Amino acid sequence: QVQLVESGGGLVQPGGSLRLSCAISGDYYAIGWFRQAPGREREGVSCLSSEDGSTYYADSVKGRFTISRDNAKNTVYLQMNSLKPEDTAVYYCAADGRFFLPRTMCVFSTPSHYWGQGTQVTVSS
Repeated sequence: QVQLVESGGGLVQPGGSLRLSCAISGDYYAIGWFRQAPGREREGVSCLSSEDGSTYYADSVKGRFTISRDNAKNTVYLQMNSLKPEDTAVYYCAADGRFFLPRTMCVFSTPSHYWGQGTQVTVSS
């Protein structure tokens, strides 16, 4: 059983930055950040392998977002820079103890992953 708790969302102006945190209890193989805006499908934003630290980023966030982890704190972060209004969404953290390549987890996420409750990110002036 893996439990995930997200934090760090909020309201930010375009061009601003936010850092999301995902506090994790339990073991996992792959972990990632996903987002869902109203009326849109869930999108895998960035995923990471705990085995080798390899990462995946969606094209929409490459060069702006960075996923990282602090093993001592059992926390995974998503640093979001140069935020745009289209980044507005509920952001979720998800993890899985099974083998997933980061790209596979992000692109083919399933409800069977462990999911957090989500945190709202709003980018608006």
